[in-house]
Amino acid sequence: SREVLLKRMERHISALVGRYKGRIYAWDVVNEAIEADGTYRQSDFYKILGEEFIDAAFEFANRADPGCQLWYNDFGNESAAKNATIAAMVRRLKSKGIRIDGVGMQTHVALNYPSPADYEKAIETIAAEGVKVAISEMDVSVLPAVWDLPEEERKNAAREAKYNPWTDGVLPDEVAARERDKYSEYFRIFARRAADIERVTIWGLSDSESWLNDFPSKGRTDYPLLFGRDLKLKRWVLDVIRAFRLEIKAREGQEDSRETRSRS
Repeated sequence: SREVLLKRMERHISALVGRYKGRIYAWDVVNEAIEADGTYRQSDFYKILGEEFIDAAFEFANRADPGCQLWYNDFGNESAAKNATIAAMVRRLKSKGIRIDGVGMQTHVALNYPSPADYEKAIETIAAEGVKVAISEMDVSVLPAVWDLPEEERKNAAREAKYNPWTDGVLPDEVAARERDKYSEYFRIFARRAADIERVTIWGLSDSESWLNDFPSKGRTDYPLLFGRDLKLKRWVLDVIRAFRLEIKAREGQEDSRETRSRS
């Protein structure tokens, strides 16, 4: 029932958040509640409480530790429909006086998706609601996409070389170059939107530990992170750092130029 669920949510959140009060700087209060088409996921929370479950979760968390940051987190934010619903959710919470400090964009991306323009637009849309954005779970898959395959074929993708082509732990140079370019592209976006972004978190340390090795098919060998299976920093990471710094300097130069013109 509605009453039982609210009591259980309050007890759980109060116990967890309250235990670490003053020691955790931010909580992912609600995670992955919205589908790609912008509708709410039909979880038991939603079936029983509707959107109120989100309101209640944030209220309970704020009550348990009013000094920490409270965030919503999701993947696929570059979907305009999904991101519009997230933005509307932020507006609704704020209109009711319920505190929300930011939205996490997980950023599980690949070499050929999403569109950089769509991704940057998603950051802009959320920031326009007066909250921060966190790049909360970033990795870049280099493997062929399997999402449009029939379910059974998708589950067995690791067995087929065309969907799992680099199983020896070595990535061809041309693919590594594409991965470098993709990371650089995203970090240039982060530089341009630095005023809106709280932090960037890479989702794991080395390729050998990534969840993508077994998703969506057990045994896939992916290379999505900044450290290889030998735990050494990939050669191209310094190129990404340079691209980020150059974009920052370029923006600082533009701001200096605008300031000079305004003075004159």
